[in-house]
This record gives sequence, structure tokens and C-alpha cells, in this order.
Amino acid sequence: MKSSAPLALAATLALAVFAPQHAQAQAYPNKTVRLVVPYAPGGATDIIARAAAIELTKSLGQPVVVDNRAGAGGNLGADMVAKAAPDGYTMVMSANSLHGITPFLYTKLSYDPNKDLAPVIVFASFANVLALHPGVKANSVKELVALIKAQPGKLSYASSGSGSTIHMSGEMFKQLLGLDITHIPYKGSGPAVSDLMGGQVQMMFDNIPSAISHIRSGKLRALATTGPKRAAVLPELPTMIESGVPGFESTAWFGLAMPAGTPKEIIARMNADGQKAARAPEFVKRMNDLGYEIIGGTPAQMAAMIQDEIKRWGPIVKASGAKVD
Repeated sequence: MKSSAPLALAATLALAVFAPQHAQAQAYPNKTVRLVVPYAPGGATDIIARAAAIELTKSLGQPVVVDNRAGAGGNLGADMVAKAAPDGYTMVMSANSLHGITPFLYTKLSYDPNKDLAPVIVFASFANVLALHPGVKANSVKELVALIKAQPGKLSYASSGSGSTIHMSGEMFKQLLGLDITHIPYKGSGPAVSDLMGGQVQMMFDNIPSAISHIRSGKLRALATTGPKRAAVLPELPTMIESGVPGFESTAWFGLAMPAGTPKEIIARMNADGQKAARAPEFVKRMNDLGYEIIGGTPAQMAAMIQDEIKRWGPIVKASGAKVD
């Protein structure tokens, strides 16, 4: 009869390797969690990240600290998280643009957002809004198109950075109607909106949450929203399709992602707490007031949404010819 000692030793070694990981997952979290926002403060990603951080801090029992790392269309911060230790203490408030647009737009990336980041939960989505500086003499999409065609190349549109849905909404506008307008990228929606209000640029397909207060105050003039139906917070505005631009549909969503390789137990824990945050009354009210639509869901559902974004935006980016080195 053969000795069982080698088998027992192998089992002991396997348990020794697994035990620290299992203990880490069970004890998680036991220190501050960093939530990286890959865009500048004041934009839609930053707004939802800070609201989510408040709720996650309550449910996790540890501080969730927002860390803005803007640059390279969101890639600077996302790359940082992708290369962080997969221990659950560094995560990113990702956007659909990072997954569906970035891989087609950037010719040189030091990470792959769809391989190096693990989906956790999608918090919310919304449409964009076509907003103008009040000095632009156009009160409808039709009038704006006529103005652009009368002055080819003279008007410019701002974006929160190359590769954002704000940028690609502008490219879609140009493609569908054959318009000549200049793209001016910024490091985030906040500084872009600031220059739009200052008149340095003339228009922008901004996220509703970061533009709505300026629209309501009259500092910006809104012409239309970009979703499949009218936005609940701006019901008086027609959609781009209603405004005479068939096929124009552009929405954005935001969700948590962690470095690939993060233990499944930790991702499941963060998803569960994310679900609590998404249902918290204060979070829901704030998001709805700003124009967000609550989503929630599982990591698998977020993964499926990422695949939908790849199919939607890939052809648009390719057709636009836009590239960032």
C-alpha cells in the first residue's frame, strides 16, 4: 500500500497558498479604498463618483476616497488602476467610452481596458445635451446646421477629451450631416464647459449632469438631447432625432471596475455594496435630479454592456478617421 504522505503534503501546501487569499477576501476591506476618477473634477464622472463614494463608505465601513487623475481621454487614470495591485483597494469609475471608444481611437495604449480591468457594477446612464454659448445665433438644431454650413470650419465644439462620448457625439453630428466644425479637446467636462460659457468654443455635446445647472441659469442654451427618448429632467427639449437628424443616438454610462485578477470574492462584495449604493434614497434622488438613470446589475451584466458599446462605437470611430497617438 502506497503512503498517503505526498498527497497530504500537497493538500497542505495548496491550503497554505489559498488561505491568505481567502482570509484577505473575508477581511476585506480593512483600510481606505481609493476610487480613481480618470477625468477632471466637476464633470459627470466625478459627480457620480463622489455620490457613490459617500454611500460605499457607509456600507463598506471604510473610507472610499475619490482621486481625480485626468489626462489622455481618461486613459491616465484607468491605466493606473489597471496596473494597481488586484487587492480591492484601488478601483476606477469607468465610462462606456473607455471600453467602447478608446480601443479604436488610440493607436498606442499601454493597457487594454477590456482585458486589464474587471467589471463590477454600472451605476447609472444618461444622454448628452447639445449646448451652445448664448452668443451663437441659433435656436434650433436646424438653425445651427445652417449657421455651420454658412461658415465652414469657423465654429468649434468642445469635448471632455478625445475618445469620450462627448467627443464622438460631435463626430457623429459631423458625419451624419457633412459638417465642418473643429474639435477642441479638454481634460474633462468641467474645464470644457467653463470655456464654452466663456465663448472660447461655440458648442458642446455635454453630459446632462454637468451642464444642466448652466442651462437652467441661462449661461448655456440647450437645443436637443441625444437619447432615444426625451430626457426626464429636460422634457421641453427635443431629441436629435426629433430635431431632424435620423440615426443620432448617443448615451453614456458609468460603473466601477477593478484591476483584472482581483479575487472574485472581493468583486462580489463590492458589487453587493454597489447595489446598496444604487438603491440608497439620497443617491437615487441626487442622480435623478441631475438627469441620471439608475442601472445597477451584476458584473456579468456590465460585461455585456461593454460588448454592446464596442459594437456601437467601433464603426463610428473608424468612419470618422479620428486617431490619437
